[in-house]
Amino acid sequence: MANTISINNLATEIVLAVKEYTEDVTEAIEKELDSTSKIVLSDIQAGSPVKTGRYRKGWKRKKESEGGTIKYIIYNKDRPFLAHLLEFGHAKVNGGRVSGKPHIRPSYDAHVPAMQERIEKIIQKGG
Repeated sequence: MANTISINNLATEIVLAVKEYTEDVTEAIEKELDSTSKIVLSDIQAGSPVKTGRYRKGWKRKKESEGGTIKYIIYNKDRPFLAHLLEFGHAKVNGGRVSGKPHIRPSYDAHVPAMQERIEKIIQKGG
């Protein structure tokens, strides 16, 4: 036999169900973001140019959350100024150009669209 809810308690039960759904979805999305950010970080490290190795080892990630939004920022702690120059290339001092070695954007493009699809499925399933 199904549980019955009085009309007086209906609003409370709906609020509890929505709260439970929200908590389950939020937890599953956090796990998905965490695992995807780890994969993207390792791909960026693997594809980074190596001269001394300091640039490649400098990649880190940090979690930021405020106002219900969660994001992971992947950055180079040791050589932040090199990321843009190595990704897109730069001009030489005495003329000419150094070609870029894309290693950040390809990793992002390879993993983020699939992550977005998985998040959509998480929301549809309710966690």
